[in-house]
Amino acid sequence: MILPIVAYGHPVLRVLCPDIDDQYPDLQKLIADMWETMYRSNGVGIAAPQINKAVRLFVIDTIQIVDGFDEEDKKEFPNEKGTKAVFINAHKIEESGEPWAYNEGCLSIPKVREDVVRGERVRISYMDENFTPQEAEFDGITARVILHEYDHIEGKLFIDYIAPLKKRLLKKKLDDISSGKVRMDYKMLYPKK
Repeated sequence: MILPIVAYGHPVLRVLCPDIDDQYPDLQKLIADMWETMYRSNGVGIAAPQINKAVRLFVIDTIQIVDGFDEEDKKEFPNEKGTKAVFINAHKIEESGEPWAYNEGCLSIPKVREDVVRGERVRISYMDENFTPQEAEFDGITARVILHEYDHIEGKLFIDYIAPLKKRLLKKKLDDISSGKVRMDYKMLYPKK
């Protein structure tokens, strides 16, 4: 089932999400719905707070990014393979490597893109969809997407990383998003509408 995506300004996007256990109600259906919602909205990742669930859960699929690389991207990210995975109860162990800027967007903040500086690698512990403990290191585009989605379960948004002046310049756009004045081709839940 395709779920509405929570728009900027909704309080759930600022919640530090708690861990869940394997008894979380209808977890496999929720994960399936998140995949369907993410693909329908042309996303490469989606976190539970974005579908109005304040829990430590997100899914990513960066294979589709890598498959769409042009020649310049292939030169810049020669070892990028892409990853499709479910992250339950994720906890960042370390963000490392050379900081680099990349233009990010977010399904909850449509039509806004800004450069965000993040480390090139992330080591993270998590449970997969079968609640099997995992610990892995990711780099490049995949690390970036993981860090973006991880921020969601920590109550952070990519716009928190931009300069205050730039954020002030975005205020009208952000207010329009919260008020539902921005129309998207996917379902959204607007906090001020």
